[in-house]
Amino acid sequence: MTGRVLLTLDDYTANRTGLLLVDPYNDFLSDGGKLWPDVKAVAESVELLPHLRTLVEAARRTGIVVFYVPHRRWCEGNYDGWRHPGPLQVLTDRGAVFAEGTWGGEWHPELAPQPGDVVIQPHWGQNGFANTDLDFHLKQRRIEKIIVVGMAANTCIEATARGGAELGYHVTLVRDATAAFSPEAMQAAHDLNGPTFAHAILTTDEVIGALGKA
Repeated sequence: MTGRVLLTLDDYTANRTGLLLVDPYNDFLSDGGKLWPDVKAVAESVELLPHLRTLVEAARRTGIVVFYVPHRRWCEGNYDGWRHPGPLQVLTDRGAVFAEGTWGGEWHPELAPQPGDVVIQPHWGQNGFANTDLDFHLKQRRIEKIIVVGMAANTCIEATARGGAELGYHVTLVRDATAAFSPEAMQAAHDLNGPTFAHAILTTDEVIGALGKA
């Protein structure tokens, strides 16, 4: 079961669709980033960066709003006093990943916000909707369909997309506009878990084709 459901031609109407770009930080996507060595093989195998650039450019060109959905930048003491920090939060804290005021915590230079984009409040965990203003901004713009791309496929992408589905949004995953720490994690995200909540699981070319016909 792949879950690859092609959309009808009018399903990406610009004023009803949002592109959610999750965690496009240097630490994830740039050579020299703290997490790049761990995701590089998968990211390069799917041509992640070219596909992200293509999707962001296409969204802006067609009038689809790009929503930046960032993880909270690390600061000393972020999790002090927490009773139950999650495993990834513990690892992020130990490694000072996405540290505020550092190069690793800055946007990838080719994926930085532009005028007209919307930067959402940072999420603490993996779900970009939890304890942020993402749902508010989408509803204010009457967005009904979200295309979720960025990092990482089986963590923040899956959690955010699943959260959007629970809130009633039409959710599209893009299998070559994300990456993970292993091929197995990618398969789990797109072939096992994704089909249980996503309305469409497409490639970048399929999304671009649909945008061109909308």
